[in-house]
Amino acid sequence: MREKIIHKSADLFINLGFKSVTMDDIAKEMGISKKTIYVHFPNKTKLVEATTLHMFETISYGIDCICALEKNPIEEIFDIKQFVMEHLKNEKSSPQYQLQKYYPKIFTSLKSKQFEVMQGCVTENLKRGLSQGLYRDNIDVDFISRIYFNGMVNLKDQDLFPLKKFSMNTLMEYYLEYHLRGICTPKGLETLIRLLKTNQN
Repeated sequence: MREKIIHKSADLFINLGFKSVTMDDIAKEMGISKKTIYVHFPNKTKLVEATTLHMFETISYGIDCICALEKNPIEEIFDIKQFVMEHLKNEKSSPQYQLQKYYPKIFTSLKSKQFEVMQGCVTENLKRGLSQGLYRDNIDVDFISRIYFNGMVNLKDQDLFPLKKFSMNTLMEYYLEYHLRGICTPKGLETLIRLLKTNQN
């Protein structure tokens, strides 16, 4: 039952936001009593914590699987973006923004876990891109991986990027192109332009 509650809560939180969804909403959606939820989670904060950890682990595992394929590093970045967007349902409610606002401790802990995973993944991607002549050989890998993570986190700031003006998918597309154009060699740019054309079609 605990797993079922986490899965349903994750779905509701992603679609409607952490603030909007109540324990009553989850109980009603599942056709169970609120008491049943409280058997497994003493309060909403504990449920939010378990749900965000579950989502993080699911996405991290998927990213690891994509990285294990060792595809062209530029294609890999787009594959990861596609996978994340499918899992976060385009973040219509910007759950991460709500998490930061209403559950700052959980947000900080999650951000630190995300940094660890992304730092490893992006560093590997950059090193492979360098060895294949797709990325410029004068880039600082540690700097680029950190600036990339920082940019990704800030895309979710609704004060900077209101969802009414930019969909999360559009923001990710813009950001990946911006990132890659800054580090690609002419050979890398050929791959990037081909992928951008494919995505537009």
